[in-house]
Amino acid sequence: MQSVTMGEGDRSRRLAIWAGVAVVAITTLQFVAARFSLREHLTAADIVTLRFSGAALAFLPVFLSVGLPKLMQLGWRKATVLALLTGLPYPLIINQGLSLAPVAHAAALSPAVIVFFSFLFSRLVFKDKASGTRLAGVATVIAGLLLFVLQSGVADAGTLRGDLLFAVSGLMFATFAVLVRLWSVDAVTATIAVVFFSCLPLPLLHILAPSGLAAASFTEIATQFVIQGFLAGALASVLYTYVIRQLGPQPASLFMPCVPVTTTAAGVVVLGEVPTLLQVVAIAVITFGMVFPILKRA
Repeated sequence: MQSVTMGEGDRSRRLAIWAGVAVVAITTLQFVAARFSLREHLTAADIVTLRFSGAALAFLPVFLSVGLPKLMQLGWRKATVLALLTGLPYPLIINQGLSLAPVAHAAALSPAVIVFFSFLFSRLVFKDKASGTRLAGVATVIAGLLLFVLQSGVADAGTLRGDLLFAVSGLMFATFAVLVRLWSVDAVTATIAVVFFSCLPLPLLHILAPSGLAAASFTEIATQFVIQGFLAGALASVLYTYVIRQLGPQPASLFMPCVPVTTTAAGVVVLGEVPTLLQVVAIAVITFGMVFPILKRA
């Protein structure tokens, strides 16, 4: 009986790891696609509208079948808090930052803050213990991420403002991760709360905020609808919440350092945004900080 339980635990852990890898891939695609369209026709508000419209469509069957009872069980106050943290304000802040700073900055700063505050909140709220190896890994990751953005804002105030927005988004996501664990919220319930509560102010946002939808092609709009809505807004939210529930917010946050590596590489190929030598060194430091605890455990 014990061996069966251990086997199920190993299987759940493997599934959670693969889910984390999928989240990294989707996040990379989300950043690059958003930066591309923000340099072309769409605005930050446009991308947010497409994100939650697509996510709502993806989750509509789930919402109609089990959504309302799950929201009632969670409670409107908790649902509202989760929606404020990773709902409409969250991608709006990131996309506004992407209109000011390169995609590599978004992929570096936001995960850096997620790693740090997930680690800090886990220690403060859950009294989670961390080995010396894990502490060294987290410290190395943070050092690499800080090195990655060392040049930010020195000569460009706009880039600095964008970087500050990325940092705020990371803090919001780390808080969301800890609350999901603290309140024992399952992946579907958390995503339904975030998506459908975020849809409520969308008409007002569309009226008040500038829009480039009229100038964009159908292909560009449809692509963002799928990437931002179906993949980033719906699938990634479920997958990351699953990772948090299976591994905890601190280990789950360690998938995030992969994002600068994959996004920077994609940014070079798709956007032509080539990193500096200092940023390349920082990526190596980030990767080492992420892999070091795993190698020590092995």
